[in-house]
Amino acid sequence: MKDIMDLHSHTIVSGHAYNTLYEMVRSASDKGLSLLGVTEHAPGIPGACHPFYFINFKVVPRELYGVRLMLGCELNIIDYLGSVDLEPRFLRGLDFGIASIHDPCFTSGTVAQNTSAYLGAMKHPSVQIIGHPDDGRFPVDYETLVCAAKEEHVLLEVNSSSLHPLSNRKNARENYLTMLELCKKHKTSIVLDSDAHCEADVGNHSRAHDLLKEVDFPEELVVNTSLEKAASYIPCLAKMLTAGGPAND
Repeated sequence: MKDIMDLHSHTIVSGHAYNTLYEMVRSASDKGLSLLGVTEHAPGIPGACHPFYFINFKVVPRELYGVRLMLGCELNIIDYLGSVDLEPRFLRGLDFGIASIHDPCFTSGTVAQNTSAYLGAMKHPSVQIIGHPDDGRFPVDYETLVCAAKEEHVLLEVNSSSLHPLSNRKNARENYLTMLELCKKHKTSIVLDSDAHCEADVGNHSRAHDLLKEVDFPEELVVNTSLEKAASYIPCLAKMLTAGGPAND
């Protein structure tokens, strides 16, 4: 399967990653990617950047080393309503948003409460991707999650980092097997992402690809194969492709 993009990555700005923006894009170029998304952690994560970082994206070229660049944020879901931890004035500067549950920012509740948190985040206009919905420490109803993602036209992420043997996310592989079978059943689209915190991991979706092969997941439900497929979920990317220039004018 052709895989031309990676929409979830972090630089030194996130506080616990190890390369600069330009180093990450250079790595994407060296690996033949067409599109890289850089999504620094929102302020709820210890060591992350100040919100002002997210209002100055206009100064950054949206094409570097032959790679289209999108600048977003990995937002923290902070309650069972699906609220996120950036104010609207900062959200307006994003090309796109990933909403994720992280241990420092969210207290796990019941399956219904955790599922409600994801469903609320999906309704936020700044959220186009649900990040790593795989962590057994925050159990969810996957059928409800998958059906809601299709209804809200939001992508569910298969996060290759979660499948790393040393990942602290619990039962990610088993949870993805459940989620992917339900995505097949309901024809819900997914995105494969690296969650790279180091340039060596940019575009590294090998563990995710192995999982897709295991469940015979249909290629047409994977947006990584086409900029146009991804753009149908990410308005700023659609604007980039139409205008041939920056997504945020």
